Amino acid sequence: MYMKPFETFVLLFLMVLSTIATCGCQERIDDEKDEGAVGGAVVSSNVELQSGNRTYPAYLAMPEGEGPWPGIVLLHSFGGLNAGYRNMTDKLASEGYVVITPEWLTFDRPTDAVMEAIVRDSVRFLDERDDVNADLLGLTGSCAGGRYTMLFLPQIEEFDSGVAFYGFPYRGSTANETAPAGYIDELDDPMLIIHGTADRASNVTDIYRYATDLDAAGKYFEMKIYQGEPHEFMLTEEDELSDSFVAQDAFWQMATFFERTLK
Repeated sequence: MYMKPFETFVLLFLMVLSTIATCGCQERIDDEKDEGAVGGAVVSSNVELQSGNRTYPAYLAMPEGEGPWPGIVLLHSFGGLNAGYRNMTDKLASEGYVVITPEWLTFDRPTDAVMEAIVRDSVRFLDERDDVNADLLGLTGSCAGGRYTMLFLPQIEEFDSGVAFYGFPYRGSTANETAPAGYIDELDDPMLIIHGTADRASNVTDIYRYATDLDAAGKYFEMKIYQGEPHEFMLTEEDELSDSFVAQDAFWQMATFFERTLK
């Protein structure tokens, strides 16, 4: 079909406008993806942590870049600093944190006093780094580490928030020290509690009781309970970080909680 010169010009003009609009829209979409992106590159290494008269191995991970970043102390379970917890450390660091995971079972099962010193010295380790914003520190842990999170979040003032995975709020340590629930009145920081209903090691009824006691004391907490999940559901039987839907969702719950309370 023959087109007059003016009609040809109008058609070409409209095509150019359409191309510009499409490119602009795509650029905005890409910008939005960049702004909300997570899972950045991570630098990790084995380090040494001095606590008391002992030297503990520890695993350190941080985002690439200058920072400063918020810092997090991550406490492993009685299973030790295995591949799953190293991977969790890396994954949490990729969200924009400097994360130290001390291998607190290096020598023996510590008393609460020794463990408190390890956690405080982990805080000191982060505080001495130029790439850490020491005014924004979080604490998280699983199993025994979850108990320690419940226990030390109220007692160590440098922490600003904490996430306790399947902890033991009403259990003392091997030396029968005070259970974490005994420090509820001292808790001033937000806490996220993550647990499974099929946890045989730490019955979920204790978690509901703990939540009730926190609420009665006017303490801010959030709670995520997964129906049918057992103890240590974040790890596989091979001690790797699980990629199950529940494990991925629980990690997301932790990451977004720290995003809201530490940034």
